[in-house]
Parts: sequence; structure tokens; C-alpha cells
Amino acid sequence: MKRVLQVTLLVILAAAAFLGGRWYGKGTGSQPQAKGGRRILYYVDPMHPAYKSDKPGIAPDCGMKLEPVYAEEGGAAPAATTAIPGAVQITPEKQQLIGVRFGQAEYTSGRQSVRAVGKVTVDERRIAHVHSKTEGWIEQVFVNFTGEVVKAGQPLLTIYSPELLAAQQEYLLALKAREILGHSTIRGVASDNDSLVKAARRRLELWDLTEAQIEELERTQKPVKSVTLYSPVSGHVTARNAFPNQKITPETDLYTVADLSRVWVLANVFEYEAGLARVGQPAVVSLPYQPGKSYRTRVSYIQPQVDAATRTIQVRIELANASLALKPEMFVDVELEAGGRPRLTVPAEAVLDAGLQKTVFVDQGNGFFEPRPVEIGERIGDRIEILKGLKAGERIVTSGNFLIGSESQLKTAAAGMEGMAKQGQAAAPAPPKGHQHD
Repeated sequence: MKRVLQVTLLVILAAAAFLGGRWYGKGTGSQPQAKGGRRILYYVDPMHPAYKSDKPGIAPDCGMKLEPVYAEEGGAAPAATTAIPGAVQITPEKQQLIGVRFGQAEYTSGRQSVRAVGKVTVDERRIAHVHSKTEGWIEQVFVNFTGEVVKAGQPLLTIYSPELLAAQQEYLLALKAREILGHSTIRGVASDNDSLVKAARRRLELWDLTEAQIEELERTQKPVKSVTLYSPVSGHVTARNAFPNQKITPETDLYTVADLSRVWVLANVFEYEAGLARVGQPAVVSLPYQPGKSYRTRVSYIQPQVDAATRTIQVRIELANASLALKPEMFVDVELEAGGRPRLTVPAEAVLDAGLQKTVFVDQGNGFFEPRPVEIGERIGDRIEILKGLKAGERIVTSGNFLIGSESQLKTAAAGMEGMAKQGQAAAPAPPKGHQHD
């Protein structure tokens, strides 16, 4: 009888313990509690959030302490976010550690500018080369250094040329013959003499003797030993190859004279910006050594080929240069003003360019980032046009996206390996019925 009472007492105590534990579980909840009463969902590796554990401890791969994810902080991702391959969650502390910054996809003005470096050059249409049309020797040089300013018609040098001397003598003989035979009664003699005079005079003109020199020859009736060459244009002497007692031929380039009152600016525009340059568009040229000084002009010509070494095209701009502030071979800053329709753009650093694939990370809130493939258009200053993949107003990552991209790739790879493991388990053959392992 005593043994029966002991058994009955033990059963009553066990039932009381069971009911007390059940009541306690309902009252306190089955999830672990942290200080402050916040409910912990699970623990994650701070370096690899894809790794989860239901208990605190140390991450097996990197040895870092597992961090809790709280229900009150929205640790659970929205269903739409978790379903996107590569979406990752980064805690605010880690975002600050890796320097995450944000920007926005927005429509920007279609007006943009292309900045380039230009070089001042001489207008090729304002360059004159001085040559003698006969062989001879230089006697006097009046312009004797490079850079000297000359006027059109200014004497440059004198030349002794046996051919010119003989041509002058022939002209004088033709004049004398016309004077003597001008009253001849022989038919045709007078007209023939006139033809000889005209032919001799024409030869002198073709050898660049001026009207004044020919008239002086007619007046004095004496040939001039030294003939003077004059500058054909006004400008600066940019090259000089004329020296006293030098023998010259028609091939000798004696002087090069350049008119610098108007100059060219050749700007190198990169190949990817070539579509923004067009003939007639406004341009602003500024000088580095004159802050605040600029010249407003327009594009006059665009070279049809691309430089193979620099991958640029040359854009030509013409400028008036009355003050000679623009000097050949000087570097200047050029800004081409281009217009267009408003376009959806993001900061250039927001786009991860992996060749064929361009990716932008979109902030979905609660620390979740979605990798979004996009199609890009032209680069507009420090922003890039987005043709497809984003909407205006979406918040995107502009700094730290490379590390977020690495995290996303690791998560995608881990999910792929997990999927392969599950497929392998599903494909494994089941043991035959009735067979048991000991």
C-alpha cells in the first residue's frame, strides 16, 4: 500500500511540472531574449550575412563573433527582396565602416558641356612663303630675324640675278626698236614691235617686278642690277632662310610670313564625346594665365578622322586675335556647349561596369540592397544616362558599391551551391523497402 502511494505522488509531481513548464513557455515565449526585451531572430556573420545560426558563437570561416538580428529592426527581408538573386543586407554599422553613400536617379537638364584642351595654331590660309622665281645671289637683307613684324609691300631683300638683268635689257631693246621703227612704212613692222615690247614687259611682271620698278626702268633706260623682293602679306616672320651672299634657287623658301590677326584653336575631343560636337555650336575659349578672360565663338570645322594614338577627334575654332594674346603653340581650355532633352541620370560612380553587364545597387530600406542590371547611354559630365533599369527617384549606392557587389556575388555563389546540394539529395536513390542498416 505504501508503494502505491509513492508511485501516485510521483505521477502527480510530473504532471505538475509539465503543466508549469507549458504555462511558463506561453508566458515568456520560445524565442531568445536580449537585454532590453528585444526578440532575436537569428545570428549572422558580419562579413558574410548569408551565413545564419540560431545560436550565438564564432563564424567558422572568418572567426568573427556572430551578430544578432532583431525582429524590431526589420531583420526579416520583404518577400520581394529575398526573392531577388544577389540581394544583400548590410547593417548600419557595416555601412559606415565601408563608407556607403547614396545618390538618386533623377532627370537632369539636357544642356551639357564638353571640356577639352586646345592648342593655338596659325590659320593655314594666312601663311605666305616668299620665293624668288629666278636663280641668283642675295645682296642685302632688310628683315634679319625670326618674329619680326612686316607689312604687305615691305622690302625683304635684294637679289642679283643674271636672268633678270638680261630680261631688263631685252625690254629696253624692245622699247628702242619700237621707237626707231615706229614710223616704218613697211607693213606689219610697227605691230610686231609692239608685240615684242608687250612680251618683254610681261616676262618682267611674271618674275615679280612691280609696276613701279618697270616704270623706273623705262624712265632711266638702265637695267637694275639688284632687284628687291617685297612681303606679299602683313604679319610675323615665322621662318627665315635668307642671308647675305647666299645663292638661291626658285626652290629656296626665303621667308615664311604668318598673319596672326586671326588664329585657329584645335581642341582634342575624346571619341566617346564625338557625338556631342557639331559645326556651328557655341564654344568658349579661356586662357589659363588670364583668369576670368574668355572668348565666345563657334565651331568652324571637325576633322573627319580619329587620332589612332589618342582616340580623339580635332575640333577647329576660329578666333580674332587683334591684341595677339593668343600665340601659336599656346594651350587653352575649350568648352563646347551642347543641348538636348532631359535624361534620367545617376552619378557615374554608381555604375559597376563589368564589361557587358552594368549594375547599380538600389536601396530597398532596412539595410537591404538590390543589384539592378541597367543599360547606360552617354556620359554627361560626372553623371551617366540610364536608358533602362531604373526609375526617377530611386535611391542608389554611389560609394562602397564595389564591396557590396562582392558580398552580392558571394551570396549568389552560396545560393547556387546550396541549390546544387539540394538537387543532389533529391536525385539520390531511396533505399529499398524492408532493408535496414544495423
